[in-house]
This record gives sequence, structure tokens and C-alpha cells, in this order.
Amino acid sequence: MEKPVLLVTRRMPQAVEARAAHDYEARLTASDTPIPDLLARAQGTDAILTCPGDVFNAALIGKLPDSVKVIATFSVGHDHIDVTEANGRGIAVCNTPDVLSLATAETALLLILTASRRAGEGERMIRARRWHGWAPTQLLGVGAAGRRLGIFGMGRIGRELARLASGLGMTIHYRDVVRLPSALEGDAVYHDNDASFLAVCDVLSLHAPGGGSTRHWLNAARIAQLPRGAVVVNAARGTLVDDAALIAALHTGQVGYAGLDVYDGEPKVNPGYLALENVVLLPHLGSATVATRDAMGFLALDGIDAVLAGRTPSNLVR
Repeated sequence: MEKPVLLVTRRMPQAVEARAAHDYEARLTASDTPIPDLLARAQGTDAILTCPGDVFNAALIGKLPDSVKVIATFSVGHDHIDVTEANGRGIAVCNTPDVLSLATAETALLLILTASRRAGEGERMIRARRWHGWAPTQLLGVGAAGRRLGIFGMGRIGRELARLASGLGMTIHYRDVVRLPSALEGDAVYHDNDASFLAVCDVLSLHAPGGGSTRHWLNAARIAQLPRGAVVVNAARGTLVDDAALIAALHTGQVGYAGLDVYDGEPKVNPGYLALENVVLLPHLGSATVATRDAMGFLALDGIDAVLAGRTPSNLVR
């Protein structure tokens, strides 16, 4: 019996590629960058395993061969795929929820602590051989204990961050379209409007999905409502932030420190960030642990398996 044909658009973790090669006629990709001949390589395929950097817009989906039955993305976010267009062509879309929540929350906490304690500046000082010994006023930052953490988007990742930050003595506030059930909310304080939420955010961590409704949510007007010197962290989607507004606020001190793991138009990074000492920049490391990336790949393949077997996958994007 012939195996289904699977196109994998990026290099994947070794364990994921091994499973794909065992279960499918896998067209693997050795590159970490977008492949230029995606449509040509998609001919005759039954399924596609892709990544957030590969944009499957309506035009591209409309040109996919009729043989394609499912697109699985190696991510939770799926705003790079026109799901409506795909479904209109009878193509299912799957993602990787749950398995990366803790790893991404850890990255957000890493950014909070690194930015607040000015660890990035200190590391750069050491490497540049500009450190001349301990001094009482050197690189004074702010601690976490007792600070108010505002979480914009209290989904799985936001809730994991709340749990971790609570252990450091932070008080948790959150903003979302609906209030969580009490069992999930715990001691966190819900805000049904931006004004009351932003006013208490000593630290603001963004965890909302991407898309038109949240594009540039953190703009100049909202930044102005933060306490002066607030810390801003984004480990969700680069499109949530108006870069020009955040850069201006980092210059004036309205935002004291920032930590970014995602960027609008990545891998491009707004050059205004590069000269700033009070911002920590990571290369989209949110889910980058071996165990997490393996789990993401396996869940994506589980979804493909289910669709091609005529079942409804648990990770179907609706």
C-alpha cells in the first residue's frame, strides 16, 4: 500500500522528521527559510506541514493541487493561513495547542526578569569588556516581588505565566474578551476595559492572538495609560505592538524596559530597537525546547494522520 505524500516546508527536529519519513512519503526540506518552489513541490501531495513564516494566503491556497487534504502548522497561531479559503476548498487546517504553553510562558518570564533586572545590558557590558567591578549604583533595575503583572490575553499561555509569576510574589491582573471561570481565574483580577487594566500594569505581558482585531493594540494611546517606567514584554505576536510608539516610549522613559521575542514582519526587526540598551531582543525562542518542539511536531502529524484517515482531529482549527 502506497504511503500518503507529505510536504514538509521547513527543516524539523530530528524525531519529527523520522516519524514523518516512517509514516509518509515525506518530501523533507533541509532549509530553515521559506522554500521558493512551494507550489511545484506541493504537486501530488496529500498533506502539508508548514510553519508561521510560510504565508498560505487565499491566492496560494487557491493554487494548491486538489490532492491536498490538510495543512498542519507547527505553531498555535494560524493567522498566516487563510482558514476560510482552505475550508472552502475542503482543506482542513490543524495547529499545535497546549503543548507549548509552559515553554512560551517561561520565555515571557525570562523576558520580564531579564529586562527588569537589566541583565541584557550587563551581559553586553561584560562581552565589551566595559565592566570595571561592582559598584553601588551600577545597573539598578526593578524586582518582581510585589509588582503588578498585567496579562493581555489569558489563554493557556497567559494562565501558565500567571502561575509562574505568582510564585515570584507578583499580583496578577488580566484583560480578555470574557472573564475566566473562577477555577481558572484563581486570584487574578479581571478587567473589562483597557483603562483600568493598563493603569495597574507595572509589567505588561502580551499573549493575545494575532489578526486584524489586535493589530497594533499596544499603540501610543495605550502606552500613555501605563504607569511611567512600566516593563513591556511580548512573546505572542509581533503585530500586537506599534513599534514606532514603543520605541518612542523607551526613549522617553514612559516604558522603562521591554523584552521582545516576536516582531512585526519578522525576521526583520525595527532598527529603532537595536540602539536601545533598555530592550531585550530574542529570536523567537518561545517554544524552543527539545521536548516542546518534538511535541509540537508530533501533534501536527497526529492531526494530519486523523484527517487522512477520515477522522476529526483534536487540533482542528475551526
